[in-house]
Amino acid sequence: MVGVNLERAIELLTAHVNPIAETEDVTLLEAVGRVAATDYVATFDNPPFDRSPLDGYALKSSETPGAFKVIGEECAGDFFTGEVKSGETLRIMTGAAMPKGSDCVIRQEDVELDGENIFVRQRLRHHENYCFAGEDIKAGALLIAKDTTLTAAHVAILASQGVAEVKVYRRARIAIASTGDELIQPGTELSAGKIYNSNLYLLAARLIEMNFTPKILYNLPDDADTCAERIYSLQDELDLLITTGGVSVGKKDIMHDVVKKVGERIFWRVLMKPGAPVIGWTCGRFLGVALSGNPFAAYATFELLTRPVLAKLTRRADILYSRGHGTLADDFPKKSPGRRFIRAQVKGDKIFLPSRHESGALYSAVGCNALVDIAAGTDKLSAGAEVETILL
Repeated sequence: MVGVNLERAIELLTAHVNPIAETEDVTLLEAVGRVAATDYVATFDNPPFDRSPLDGYALKSSETPGAFKVIGEECAGDFFTGEVKSGETLRIMTGAAMPKGSDCVIRQEDVELDGENIFVRQRLRHHENYCFAGEDIKAGALLIAKDTTLTAAHVAILASQGVAEVKVYRRARIAIASTGDELIQPGTELSAGKIYNSNLYLLAARLIEMNFTPKILYNLPDDADTCAERIYSLQDELDLLITTGGVSVGKKDIMHDVVKKVGERIFWRVLMKPGAPVIGWTCGRFLGVALSGNPFAAYATFELLTRPVLAKLTRRADILYSRGHGTLADDFPKKSPGRRFIRAQVKGDKIFLPSRHESGALYSAVGCNALVDIAAGTDKLSAGAEVETILL
């Protein structure tokens, strides 16, 4: 099989994804980063009453300048039930409700105080230093639309409306595993022929950065039957399984046989470098994406292929990467007979390249925030060349 291009691979994967429909109610703080499962509409004006924006004195603007008798004091949270009449004023604090009969507030530092009286030397305007009910939010206004990813600001808005629990979609059920008997976990002694499993932690960490809580399956054995049995047992527990390794044509590239045993293959190979030998597949109700075992290949294909899947699954448009362009600050001395993605760091309109681009090189990915998308048939690139980027 020759393979499919990146855009077709994304189409095929996302066609097998149904957005999560199940919902749950969570507390306000638990809702941060979750996706609203319903519209939220304001049930009352906020602020709910006319109020003072500062510490001062509430009075009638039409009687300024002049002398006023202080008839009381109102702090935020109190409510003055009387009325400010002609020649009177009420000392008022920031956030307190404007008393009946007053239409403005003068700052306390702008008055002269003499016992129970104040003297105002300036003329005040009608509704000067005056906040109206509903100035921030009007009753009936759409506060948060369904399918919005909730931020701290959204949570604060809901809190201001007295909402204590938020209806959100359930969390995505994502699992990550690696294949390869050569892999061992950090914290164990490194023996001959073994390597530490960095891919597992790279992809799990990326998911955590995106506010997911992945299920870590650690290593799957290089035995197709055992691996298939383990995966098949999870078919009712997952939405997405991401694996690395076992996808090429070597003796221990078992994922081809595993997929045949547990489900159906959607495609094999994506026309790109690095990470071409990707398998898209299904098992029951969950989608599987089997990525290359080379560290940077796994990283690049995770970013390019699984982020659109995650965005559709969770209704989170913020997960989708964006495209841009800029000018290379460094040479890229290799020809690209096929489509190639190389790691890069975007600073303004300049694009900086690391010195290492091998699929197995991981350290050179540190600090990179973009991939340069190089079209098939491109010759060597020199500093100053205009290139397309995918911003991560």
